[in-house]
Amino acid sequence: MPITDTERNTLVLKYRNLLNFCRPYLRKGDTAFFREAFNLVYSHYASKQTVLKEPGIFFPLDVGTILSNEMGFGRVAVISVLLSQSFNEQQISREIVKEKFEPQVLSVLEGVKKISSLRTGKTAIHSENFIRLLLTISDDVRVVLIKLAECMYYMRAIDHVPKENQVKIATEAYYLYAPIAHRLGLYNIKSEIEELSMRFLHSEDYVLITTKLKETKESRKEFIKEFMSPIENQLIEQNLKFEIKGRPKSIHSIWTKMNKQGVSFEEVYDALAIRIILDSYPENEKSDCWKVYSIVSDIYSPNPSRLRDWISAPKSSGYESLHTTVQGKDGNWVEVQIRTKRMDEIAEKGNAAHWKYKENKFNSDSGAWLSKLRELLETPDIQDDNISNRLDIQSEHIFVFTPQGDLKKLTLGATLLDFAFEIHTDVGFRCTGGKVNGRIVPLKHILKNSDEVEILTAKNQRPKKDWLNFVVSTRAKQKIKRSLKEDELKEAEAGKEIIIRKLKNWKIGYSDEVILKILKTLKFKTPIDLYNALATGKLDPAKIKDILIPPEKQEAVVAADVDFEEKSMIKKPEYERRDDFIFIDQDLAGIDYSIATCCNPIFGDEVFGFVTVSKGITIHRLHCPNASELKTKFDYRILNVKWRAKTSTSTFQTTIRISGIDTIGIVSAISDVISNDMKANMRSLAVETNKGVFDSTIKLAVKDIKHLETLLHRIKGLKGVLKATRVD
Repeated sequence: MPITDTERNTLVLKYRNLLNFCRPYLRKGDTAFFREAFNLVYSHYASKQTVLKEPGIFFPLDVGTILSNEMGFGRVAVISVLLSQSFNEQQISREIVKEKFEPQVLSVLEGVKKISSLRTGKTAIHSENFIRLLLTISDDVRVVLIKLAECMYYMRAIDHVPKENQVKIATEAYYLYAPIAHRLGLYNIKSEIEELSMRFLHSEDYVLITTKLKETKESRKEFIKEFMSPIENQLIEQNLKFEIKGRPKSIHSIWTKMNKQGVSFEEVYDALAIRIILDSYPENEKSDCWKVYSIVSDIYSPNPSRLRDWISAPKSSGYESLHTTVQGKDGNWVEVQIRTKRMDEIAEKGNAAHWKYKENKFNSDSGAWLSKLRELLETPDIQDDNISNRLDIQSEHIFVFTPQGDLKKLTLGATLLDFAFEIHTDVGFRCTGGKVNGRIVPLKHILKNSDEVEILTAKNQRPKKDWLNFVVSTRAKQKIKRSLKEDELKEAEAGKEIIIRKLKNWKIGYSDEVILKILKTLKFKTPIDLYNALATGKLDPAKIKDILIPPEKQEAVVAADVDFEEKSMIKKPEYERRDDFIFIDQDLAGIDYSIATCCNPIFGDEVFGFVTVSKGITIHRLHCPNASELKTKFDYRILNVKWRAKTSTSTFQTTIRISGIDTIGIVSAISDVISNDMKANMRSLAVETNKGVFDSTIKLAVKDIKHLETLLHRIKGLKGVLKATRVD
């Protein structure tokens, strides 16, 4: 869209103003880089318009002006702003940026691109975590400041933004960028964001306070004039050069006091603020400020509890000022701020001005200054300015999103399973895997900053001992240990019942001495370990009998041994029997059963049932690796089972192993067959490659044995696949 002559003149003026604002921070030859950046992106903005219906190229120039004029940034930051949108939309490549500009520019651009892609819909809930996330995404603090400048641009143009987007923009500005400006000492920007945001977030209160301020404007002016008259006379007598500014506190500040103190507008303690700005020599600044304080406190009664001395101990942002609250002759309270011109500029422009005065030659891109900015942003947003509690967030935490846009803070190195427990304990217990940025990953997958994580669960999943090997959060470890302990105790109770019954049959009394003898002989550490081994079938009761009863006496107790007592101990529920078979499926109500994880039977497999002590019936494949031992040692617990007709939604978990030639796209082709062609749900996928050959293990959910066999047949037909089998 061609621009008009008027717009072209405005464009030239904006460009020249930007250069003038940056000039104190530029090195020789830097203007050529500005021209290079401008020429690169000009055509990209040709068809665009800003929210103000101006030529699109005005946007980066206006944002760059905010950065340079109001925040004190120069070369790298402003060049990055000029290139940012074109870089985000891939109109300019990384190679071009690397070729034409210094390395920091590319680093900043990539950081801005990452932040621009974040979901910030819930900043009101997670503002502190979002601030930390912004810092962990990029090492360069200029990235955050560029986003703050963009925020200021949109807030100043918010009346022209579509109404459906105004509240979202105002919320993000208020909860995310106002705290950032506050930490950096950019108090003008902070106040402007807060007031502009209030119009949309608290419109009724905004209108009320604005109206009240207009109604009292003339009386305020008269009050300030009368209040300052005796102070001015004393300042003149002391030969002090000064400037006086009198104004009400910001609308947001008044609104905050009204809410915090539960008072009306008229009852706000100190709605008026008067600033006395001195023109002092550096060596006289402190003494002159305290001289003014003495004059003010001699004329009006001060409130000692409201004295704030940020001259002796400046704020971390560099802010220096002396604040006192005094009572006028009519009883009204007024805040008086006393500072020098240098201090006032720091208060207006924050750390940039502070650094300019501190260094003889100010360079806006100096590493020390940027490090100071980052340190300020890493400090928690706390009201007590004397508290120092720096967080080393970059090395300790990461921040990830839920599918709903909630932001969760996790320990660095946290896995998918840690995230599941952060959501809810039950979600952690039933977690089988998940999706990170849309890709299926296993439980032990390590998360990174700004990942979007979705958890997959199964109702039969329970915590495993090996989970403790890869979770890092204290919460997850505690929950897993507690669950394992509960399961262990439950099994131990069942095992204890077994040994008590056995001892009774063998005419041996249950006692600590007997248990101690068994533990010592079988090398169990605790009775619970012994009871668990019995309950889970890892220990044959016959071994205990060999320890407690001499071989020559064992025949006397054979008749009373295993069968009768063991069978009577196991209470079998009433099952539906047909021709001596128990018919069972996933939807059969009233039967306590589970699918064995050692062999993962699928509908259509030949199966048998094994009655456990505390977990009902476990369904195993006929050729399960454990089948032989179970049938030999515990044949009285074996049940004949058959599948009954399943529902169309029933699925069964299984594992397949695939090997083949490691060619480009082979894993994608396999995933496509599983997910799209065969409509099977992948739970996890692991791939290893070695010397041109890959091995892949995939956990997935299938409908039945026919579904699995067809799926394996289709995978075997893929070019490059050498073998595809089910894992027993």
